[in-house]
Amino acid sequence: MNILLWHVHGSWTTSFVQGKHRYLVPVNPARDEWGRGRARTFTWPDTVEELPLDQIRDVDVAIAQRPGELDLIPPHVPVIYVEHNTPKGDVPNTRHPLADRDDVLIAHVTHFNELFWDCGETRTTVIEHGVVEPEARWTGELERLAIVTNEPVRRGRVTGTDLFGRFTGVAPVDVFGMGVAGLPDVTVHDDPPQREMHAALAQRRAYLHLCRWTSLGLSLIEAMQMGMPVIALATTEAIAAVPPDAGVLSTRVGTLVEAAQWLIDEPDQAARLGARARQVALARYGLDRFLADWDRLLEEETCGSR
Repeated sequence: MNILLWHVHGSWTTSFVQGKHRYLVPVNPARDEWGRGRARTFTWPDTVEELPLDQIRDVDVAIAQRPGELDLIPPHVPVIYVEHNTPKGDVPNTRHPLADRDDVLIAHVTHFNELFWDCGETRTTVIEHGVVEPEARWTGELERLAIVTNEPVRRGRVTGTDLFGRFTGVAPVDVFGMGVAGLPDVTVHDDPPQREMHAALAQRRAYLHLCRWTSLGLSLIEAMQMGMPVIALATTEAIAAVPPDAGVLSTRVGTLVEAAQWLIDEPDQAARLGARARQVALARYGLDRFLADWDRLLEEETCGSR
């Protein structure tokens, strides 16, 4: 099957393109948001081909991820719209931009997202995340805490940036991601290659997930698959992804600070939680399940167009 999709979310796309299909990714000279082409910091298979949009032919199905992509998709091509994000605005009354359409299917990445978006009469489904299992394994020998997030300076309270400093009194905090430069009181690692980031994360004692309002971060799942214990705000899909015996979740920040101190002081307990986190994440968010779910959906959505 020939699948048209734009390179929007690197981690999600890295999992998606591990399937059995041919993936056609638009590229332009600027390699901007409308033509990034193949990834440069993620490992993608040779079945991903980058081409100028006007040279992409024989598309069987298109995966859209932004409303602006819909007008760029050739007519009569089936469209599946992947909704990565939680709604913004008048939650829980936020209307999805593709609400009440009969020409597209919206595939949400979490049940929380499907619950909170008002999609009207548009058909919806949920395909939960799956990730390529990281090579690194948690050792936790460094008494440091790790956060992975993008644009925490710009996004502020959404990513829980204002909470980072609450944990620096327990242990040094390392923040990895894009747009992390300028954060006070923490050590920043701006846009590191994924493999290097995983190796560094695995040495930290615990993973902090402090987003107030977000979809389920793939970096959280990756950390769990490496065997990292999790300390997280009990918000959005995190409460479903992290069971009580794999980490500590709460809406009381003080409880999470106490948990961080506990895991710094008790590495054996950190190892216990991390082992359970790995077991859960491999079972629920494994790549095989993710690709099988997508294959079923792709077949359903294209069989009527042949």
